[in-house]
Order: sequence, then C-alpha cells, then structure tokens
Amino acid sequence: MSLIYSYLCTVIEKSKIIDIRSLSLDQIKDQLTALGEQGFRAKQIYEWIWVKSCVDFDQMSNLSKPLREKLKANFTINAVTVKESQISSDKTIKSSFWLYDNNIIEGVLIPAPERMTACVSSQVGCSLTCKFCATGYMDRKRNLNADEIYDQVVLISKQAEEHYGQPLTNIVYMGMGEPLLNYANMMKSVERITAPDGLNMAAKRITVSTAGIAKMIKKLGDDQVRFNLALSLHAANDKKRNEIMPINEQNSLKALAEALKYFYAKTKSPITFEYIVFNNFNDELEDAKELAKFCKHVPCKVNLIEYNPIALADFLNAEADKIEVFANYLKSQGIITNVRRSRGKDIDAACGQLAIKDKKEAESEA
Repeated sequence: MSLIYSYLCTVIEKSKIIDIRSLSLDQIKDQLTALGEQGFRAKQIYEWIWVKSCVDFDQMSNLSKPLREKLKANFTINAVTVKESQISSDKTIKSSFWLYDNNIIEGVLIPAPERMTACVSSQVGCSLTCKFCATGYMDRKRNLNADEIYDQVVLISKQAEEHYGQPLTNIVYMGMGEPLLNYANMMKSVERITAPDGLNMAAKRITVSTAGIAKMIKKLGDDQVRFNLALSLHAANDKKRNEIMPINEQNSLKALAEALKYFYAKTKSPITFEYIVFNNFNDELEDAKELAKFCKHVPCKVNLIEYNPIALADFLNAEADKIEVFANYLKSQGIITNVRRSRGKDIDAACGQLAIKDKKEAESEA
C-alpha cells in the first residue's frame, strides 16, 4: 500500500509542474512572487526562454543558484529535440523531432542561393485526409503547442548556420498538419517568432499555408495578420477538388473566394495559390482557364508545384510540356506564375511527403 501511495504522490506532484513557456510574462511574475522571489526576475527568465531559446534552467547564468533550483522544482521546459536528420542530394535537410510526450513530427530546411527556409509542422498528423498527401494518411494525434512550433524554427535555424553558414530567412507553415485547425497555438508561435522579445523575425518572412477553412481565413482577416497566406488549391472546380480534398465539401470554392476577398479587404495582403499539377487530372488548358478565373477574386500569384509521388496514392506528376503550357496560359492572363521544382524528394522531404514511418515501413519501400 505504501508503494502505491508513494507512486500516486509522485504522479500528483509531477502534474503540478507547469511548462513555463505556457505562461505570459505577467504570469511568470505572479508565479515568482508566490515563490517569494522578486518580480523583475521574470523579465530575465522570459528573455532566456524566448530571445536566447534556452531550454535548461541551469544555463540561466544571471539567476542565482537557489532561484534556478526553485525553477527546476516548480516548472519544466518541454523542449523539442532532433531525433534524426537526413541530407538530400540537393542539400535539403529533413529532421524528425521528438516531442515531450514521445510523439514525433518532421520539419525541413530548404536552402537556396537567396534564402534559407524552414518548413515547420503545426500538428502531430493531420485530420484532413487529402488524397495526394502522405501526412493525410496519418491520424491526427494532437495539436502542437506554440513553443513546439517555435522550437522547430530554432533547431532548423541552427542547422542553417551549422551546415551552410547562413541565417534562416523564411518560415513556411507547410509541414505536417493544418495550421488553421490549430489557430491559437499557430498565432502565438508567430507572435513569439516575430516579437522583439522573441526571435524578432519579420512577419512578411512567414507564410502560413491552409487547405482552405473559410471561417478561419476570415478570422485571419479580423486579426489583421501581417504574415503571408497561401491556399493549397490544386483544382479550381468543386468536383475535382472534392475528389482530392474532402475539406472542400464543407468549404466550397465559392465560400473560399468570399473568405479570401474578406481577408484581402482587411489585410491588403495578396494571396499565394499553390497548385500541384497532377498527370491527367488537373493539367489541361481547361483547368488553367478555371484557375485563371478563380484568380480574379483577389490579387494573387500562383505557384505550380511538381507532384512528389507517395506509395499510398496513384497520382503522378504532369508532363513537363503540359506544365509549361499551363504556366504560359496563366502568364498570358497577367497572373504572376512560378513553377516550383521539388526539393528533398530523395529523402521524402518534398511537398506532400512528410509522414512518420517506422523502420519496417521504410525498409519495405526501399
């Protein structure tokens, strides 16, 4: 009985420990005051965790040792750590990250001559079941906390410095999960990444990508966000989009167009449409005409994306000449159009390929 009692006491005590990064500056100050410490120490701690990205209380060198011991006894820092990294032949780096509860997510560093881009995840898995995306075949286990998104940026930034001697320049929320279904944590992570008492990155260096949740796009407008918005469109008629993206059944193209117009009216920020060109599905001139028509709703640009096949789906990338005809038509209509080539395909780091595989799965696909 005494062993069971002792165990239960330990569990209860651990449950009382607070993740300090879940607290605001004022909340940390209140906690310190309750512990008999001076309130001004809160600002020092806040700087350690958000400006210096410190995840170890013992490294907070301008705090006294007794205070550091109190912090360790009453708080925790649920730091994300790198589990494994792979480097592609094109220098893209994909990393799997351990979370505090033993869940795993993936993030990618995409190096280019002019920029260093971090692609980060917002959820463990995804609930949207897009038919062409590896993450869509995973269950959504939970949302990521804001600090877990922040940590991905910090860790990928270190990789940029260590491997290529360059700082991180851009962040895209295009990894695992749907950012707008984790709205509060996504927004808090952006705030911590862009704040002067955070990583102090410019909001215009950040792009949040959505599969298309109309009411949340409107909320972005109401919140007058300063980061960029990208919509994963992939088809500009409802029949085809329903087929590959079930989310469209509740968020039709008409509803999305209205939401995007609302967003633009509030923010004056142009939209990026992401359009994967699938072989014999959405790669005809008629598809390009439908896309051009949809583009008239808001100031925008189009990224035509090379498809990266996955074992769970039968889609193939469109032929190069078809993509060229498609792009040229959009350009002829005055639409800014870029053709994006895959990066990190050989290590399953390219668009739509992020998914956690166990060792047996990896070996069976090899």
